[in-house]
Amino acid sequence: MDVTLHLAQQPDADELLGRSPLAALVGMLLDQQVPMEWAFSGPYTIAQRLGADDLDAHEIAAYDPEAFAELLSAKPAVHRYPGSMAKRIQQLCQYLVDHYDGDATAVWEGAANGKDLLKRLNELPGFGKQKAQIFLALLGKQLGVRPEGWREAAGAYGEADAYRSVADITGPESLQKVRTHKQQLKAAAKASGK
Repeated sequence: MDVTLHLAQQPDADELLGRSPLAALVGMLLDQQVPMEWAFSGPYTIAQRLGADDLDAHEIAAYDPEAFAELLSAKPAVHRYPGSMAKRIQQLCQYLVDHYDGDATAVWEGAANGKDLLKRLNELPGFGKQKAQIFLALLGKQLGVRPEGWREAAGAYGEADAYRSVADITGPESLQKVRTHKQQLKAAAKASGK
């Protein structure tokens, strides 16, 4: 991986996301109940606070939980719920240590096909089906990870020229298209009483 992503909308944070598989996974994990830019700038903030230029799954998994929660809680907080997200990030990193020797890239490098990759992503702590499909679409659309059947496994998020998720954001214009799509979905859900 060495691609410039545009998810944090901050050059240094986006550069880290594009070169660090773990940073991309952590950003995706943080992408809930906060604006996308806030979530995806989180890995850069964490790395800075750790005094590092990248995230290390072994280091984060072994970090004292209270100290790690404090690291995420320092102002400005990494997330609206820094304590619970600190715990989730440590769980994710511990899983990567236990199953992939701490190497986030190994999650997708060994996948037999899109369905297998989706299964692997879905097994990650904090990743449900939707988050796994969105991350799979991000891998395929922007990071060049395209095992056979990846688009089908990613579902609607894998469709070409769709503006449904972070997988489709390549700059300010596409960010606005994704936001418009999400607003339309919310309006439709509200209109139908869901």
